[in-house]
Amino acid sequence: MRFHGYFRSSAAWRCRIAFGLKGLSPDFVAVHLRKGEQRAADYVALAPQGLVPALEVDGRVLTQSLAILEWLEETHPAPALLPRDPFDRAEVRAFALAIACDIHPIDNLRVLNYLRDPLGRSQAEVDTWYRHWCDEGLAPLEAIARRSADRGRFVFGDAPSLADVCLIPQLANARRFGTDLTKYPRLLAVEAAADEVEAFRAARPDQQPDAEP
Repeated sequence: MRFHGYFRSSAAWRCRIAFGLKGLSPDFVAVHLRKGEQRAADYVALAPQGLVPALEVDGRVLTQSLAILEWLEETHPAPALLPRDPFDRAEVRAFALAIACDIHPIDNLRVLNYLRDPLGRSQAEVDTWYRHWCDEGLAPLEAIARRSADRGRFVFGDAPSLADVCLIPQLANARRFGTDLTKYPRLLAVEAAADEVEAFRAARPDQQPDAEP
């Protein structure tokens, strides 16, 4: 397996956590988003959307972090990131998708860059945009996580699931843009639990070979 990603990409970060939890170590290929390497012809030939992550496996290519995570779950089922009960599985997926489909797409790098240029918004306005949509998304997730708090230390139990894999990078990026996370104590408690797991610690951006200050 060859994994194409960027140290600060939350989508790539999700996959790194899952690789670690499942004991996998794919070869890493850095794609520097701020230098525009995702738009290079050779990378677009590999991943036509020009986004990270991309995973090469046996001559085929998978893109989109949630699709990669689902493939990992199906091909490397232990430890499980999705519960066996169909309703519980849907519940975990819904939490993960609320991050991957509702928060992340309107706060990712290409959207923020478009707000600055050509729309001419200041960095302060861009940061306000980011924090607003983080709060819009995290507030209901805090409510959901509180409702399931009796199940264990993580969002839906005592073991990490797809929900936690998506949550941790989103919290870190929200913090980087100055979002007030004290409003989300249950989510922060989950983050603290994840910090005790080596796979989560090893997946942090500052631990990656392409990390920058």
